[in-house]
Amino acid sequence: MPLDKELLEIIVCPKCKGDLIYEEEKERLVCKNCSVYYPIREDIPILLIEEAKKLETQ
Repeated sequence: MPLDKELLEIIVCPKCKGDLIYEEEKERLVCKNCSVYYPIREDIPILLIEEAKKLETQ
């Protein structure tokens, strides 16, 4: 189930307070400023700084 649009409008990166980009197919929220993503598990965003994963550079 996709995340609620209202929730997506108000949540921000816990580290820099920047906008997060929802990647539904990868089940994650991406912060371009910090070059990390936060996983979504069982439809719950895990917005803990220690849970952030580095984005793969291409």
